[in-house]
Amino acid sequence: MSGTRITRATTASRIAAAVAVVLAVLLIAAPWWGSTATLRLVGEMMVYIALASLWNLLAGYSGLVSVGQQAYVGLGVYITVTVSVLLKWHPYFSIPLAGVAAALLAVPIAALVFRLQGAYFAIGTWVVAEVFRLTAAQLGSVGLGGGSGTSIPTATMQLIAPGKFWREASIYWLLLLLGLGALALVYSLLRSRIGLALTAIRDSEIASSSLGINISRIKYAVYIAVAGMTGMVGSLIALQKIRVSPDAAFSVNDWTAVVIFIVVIGGIGTIEGPVVGTLVYFLLREYLADLGPAYLMILGALAIAIMLVAPQGLWGFVKQRFGLSLFPTGYHVADAAGAGDDTISAQPARAPLPYQGAPQP
Repeated sequence: MSGTRITRATTASRIAAAVAVVLAVLLIAAPWWGSTATLRLVGEMMVYIALASLWNLLAGYSGLVSVGQQAYVGLGVYITVTVSVLLKWHPYFSIPLAGVAAALLAVPIAALVFRLQGAYFAIGTWVVAEVFRLTAAQLGSVGLGGGSGTSIPTATMQLIAPGKFWREASIYWLLLLLGLGALALVYSLLRSRIGLALTAIRDSEIASSSLGINISRIKYAVYIAVAGMTGMVGSLIALQKIRVSPDAAFSVNDWTAVVIFIVVIGGIGTIEGPVVGTLVYFLLREYLADLGPAYLMILGALAIAIMLVAPQGLWGFVKQRFGLSLFPTGYHVADAAGAGDDTISAQPARAPLPYQGAPQP
């Protein structure tokens, strides 16, 4: 091992980091150069990047294919509405409250649905979400509009900022923080020891179990963490849309089906996949939404074509074909004579001892 080097970053990842910083500065300054429609569009993209990154962590790495994440989106929405309409608190209080409530509620839900495997697990999560939706539809008696929905009062929204410009900008910055924060959280997690365990689980549960990884505990923890973050996303969705209803808050199409589509076409099991998938989805929606039902048919045909030609998704195909990784989560050992960027020497601490018989227990 003498003379080896451990590569910590690649040229592509360093360029990507520089571009990401420039892009982040431009996005932060968007309220001054973009219109209200632009802010809402970028904010909506941040919502889907966050949801897709979280679902990718859940399904792409933990193997938990949930089709009921809209339960936690809707929960976050209705916690914000409750705080704003009934308690008349500042809407910002609802964001961490939604995260904590969703994580706590995910504990007994996980204990229930984790008894199911495969397709039964997916169906179980959807049933739980439907229970949430039907419950929200019965909330008219407590002043939340029931099935017809309700709106966050204007007076409550004015607590965020006095003027329309600063109110729109504040909500946009929160959505931007959540979208970029979800990416940063997933990246940091995958760079940690837990991330190594998740990567091992993604590659082979049998092999990772033989290495002593507690698969059930890690999956349980990831499910609860993703639920908490998803609840916070739902809280910000309520602040952006103002008007909410059970069917919209717990929509399986908007908050799960679209998210799965984004992850599948972008590349499941990759950090870049949800970002690429979100960009592709919004481009298609921008130019094809006027086609009506044909738009959905095109989306379905595209998803089928990608799954047949590149089952690993668009970014997965690029990564496999060109070895490109903008968010490297591992370390690559290269020979000292080879080229490398940002490397550190890895000299052995001591020379190997000669063979002295069988190892002692």
